[in-house]
Formats: sequence, C-alpha cells, structure tokens
Amino acid sequence: MELAERYQNVGVIGAAGKMGSGIALLLCQQMAQRSLSPGGKGARFRLTCMDVSDEGLDGLHKYLAGQLERGAEKMAVWLREAYADRSDLVENAEMIRAFTADAAGLVRYTTELSALKGCHMVFEAIAENIDLKVKVYRQLKELTGPDTYFLTNTSSIPISLLDKEVGLDGRIVGYHFYNPPAVQKLLELITSKNTRPDLVAASQQIAADLRKIVIPANDIAGFIGNGHFMRDGLHGIGEMERLAKDHGFAGAVYMVNRVSQDWLVRPMGIFQLIDYVGVDVFQCILAVMNRFIEGEDLHSDLIDRLMQKGVRGGQNPDGSQKDGFFKYDKGRLAAVYDLEKGTHQPLEASWTAKHDEALGHLPAGHAPWKALSRDAAKSQKLAAYFAVMMKDGALGSRLAQSYMRRSKEIGQQLVDMGVANKAEDVNGVLMNGFFHIYGPINDYC
Repeated sequence: MELAERYQNVGVIGAAGKMGSGIALLLCQQMAQRSLSPGGKGARFRLTCMDVSDEGLDGLHKYLAGQLERGAEKMAVWLREAYADRSDLVENAEMIRAFTADAAGLVRYTTELSALKGCHMVFEAIAENIDLKVKVYRQLKELTGPDTYFLTNTSSIPISLLDKEVGLDGRIVGYHFYNPPAVQKLLELITSKNTRPDLVAASQQIAADLRKIVIPANDIAGFIGNGHFMRDGLHGIGEMERLAKDHGFAGAVYMVNRVSQDWLVRPMGIFQLIDYVGVDVFQCILAVMNRFIEGEDLHSDLIDRLMQKGVRGGQNPDGSQKDGFFKYDKGRLAAVYDLEKGTHQPLEASWTAKHDEALGHLPAGHAPWKALSRDAAKSQKLAAYFAVMMKDGALGSRLAQSYMRRSKEIGQQLVDMGVANKAEDVNGVLMNGFFHIYGPINDYC
C-alpha cells in the first residue's frame, strides 16, 4: 500500500491528551491539504480520534477548530490555488472558513477503540505504561489489517518490547514528538532491528510532510532525549540534596535551579523542566529506564517522596503550569517547595537574596538565554563566557562546572551505549527538542 493511500484512513489514540491533540492537529492539516490536492480530490479521507474521555474529546473538538482556522490564515496563497475551481469563494476569509470546515469534516471522535477498525496508520499517544500499551496494541492488532502501520509516541519504552509482546512483525516504530507537537520541530525516530524498512521510509516521509526535523535514535530505553534529561535531572537532584545540608531543601532547590538556568544559559532551570514535564512523568520514565538498563541506578527516592506528598507538576487542561518543585503565578516562579514544611516558600526578595549571595555573581560576559538565542555571534560569546566561568571559584560557577562536565559525560555515554549514532545527534536533540543553544558534547568544558 502506498503512503498516499494510507493517509486516507488514519487513527490517533489518546487524541485528547497533551501530545495526542497536537498530533491530531498536524495530521488533520496534512490530510485536508491532500484531500484538496489534484491527486486527492475525489478520495475519501478520515481521521479517527479516539480517547477514553468524552469531555476530553469535546475539548479536542474546540482545539482543532481554533487551530485549523489559525493555520489556514497563514495559507492564503495555497488556498487560492486549492480552491481555484470554487467560484463561490472569492475573499480570503471565505477560503479560510472553507478550509477549516473541510478539515474539521475529516475528523470523527470516539471513545471506542473498535472505531479504528480498518485504519491504515495508527498514531498512539497514551500513557507511558508498558502493560497498557501492550493491551491496547493487542486489541488493535485484531481490529486492523496485517499491513497497518503503528507509530508510538513513547519517549522511553523499547520498541522491540512492544513489537515482541504483541507480535507486530516489525510494523511499529517509535515516533517521539516533542511538546507541543504542533510547535516543536524535533521528531525522534526510533527503530529496532525488526522494524520494516518500508515503515522506516514512510515514517521519514511523514515527518517531512509534517515539517519535522528527524533525528534517529536506537532502541535503548529512554532514547536520546530522555536518556539525557533523566540523568541530567538526577545530577541536579544529587547536587540539590548535597546543598540542602547547609541551605535547607527549598534554598537548595532554588540555587540549583538558578545555576542550571542562568550559569548554564538554558531556557529554564532543571526543576522547572521537571515540573513542566511532570514529576509523575519523570518518575515513570525513570522506572522504565531502570528496568531495562543494567549497571546504572536510575531512581530517585526524592521523586518518590514528592509523589507521596502529591507534588506532581505537569500542566492543567488550559496549558497553565501545575505546582511542583515550584508554585507558579501566570507562568512565573512564585514559590519553591519546602519538603520539611510540606508547603511552598514564597520567593521573596529578602529570602532569595541570601541564596544569591551564597552563589556569587554571574561571571563576566554572561548574557541570558533569550538574548543569546537570537544572537548570530552566540557561539563566540558562549566560548568567551564559559572560558571565564570555568576558572571562576564562586559557588555558582563551581556548581555549573560540575553540571557541564556531567552533562557532557552523559552525552558521550549515549553515543558509547549506541543510543545515538554520533555526538551531533545528541546535540541536535538537546538543541531542537529542549531549545538549548549549545549541545552537551562541546569544547566549553
């Protein structure tokens, strides 16, 4: 079956979730464009969006309607060509409404897995739970044809495990979108030794259709992105626990978070990033990696304690940040969690000042991530800044030096383990998926 035909009947499972909704939007836009192209006119296209929650599907319906219209507003030239045979459509606004209606008309919403019967491709974005995924894929195998492709958004579970447990004969590939899928350009493509070559080729073409940057990863739990992030996070937790002896838990969280953002010139600190992903998700991915990677302790007692206390992080349905290591006010850090007290400590100037003083001043030549990310000379400026920082003896710089060396070590470990094919792939994932402005494998340290 050719890819063009596969696009005519596609399913998304977990479609109402944070990742699934973005994947559904990308596919809906692509399928609508294909339906209006010369080769697609007259063909029947159907996108089946399945989730267990009716309420979630109602939210997905509204999300798709709004995003399809916004997307159409940026396609005025293409729309005029696509609707050239529609004499009733004259103004851009009319074509935008037509495209939005045409695209929305391709989608059907369901809470029944059986509705995916006959799909030629199924994109799965359900919870990162091995038993649940195996259960769902076993049902899908019975519902769909022997040629159906399965693309899983797993960010840690080995593809070969799912393939073997379900007996998919190489018809499954890891298709790890980054959050949010509609915006993030990176797509981590994970293949196992059993993955069918035709599926690999189709996956690469789909990524091109969706305008994604593809970086391949090999089938080792955690892959490149979480392979680095989990170990990077564990290093931050270890440094924080060491500092907590002198500065208290809340103070140490604040200090390590600030170092990993400001001194390392990253878009956010490590504990903000864990909050963004979700403390619960961080725990889940660690558990998967710890199960499949031998000779390495990928576990955190602290994360377990936070979960027991209900500190989970993640996002609300409207995209706002839930409380985790930090409490947030309109996206800004407002308070930091105090494990001893079980409450969040407000980030008042008088409190943060003493911890900032302990860290010391930022080294000469420092510029924040936002400014440098748009600077054509950022490489030269980073090199000059890090040269100063690596010789600085202040606590903040010493913590940053340790962090950079560990980050580089992790990156090289991923290459040595065979997770990544080369250093450039590790750097590419961190720079495109995590928005770092330099890769962990560098000459700065």
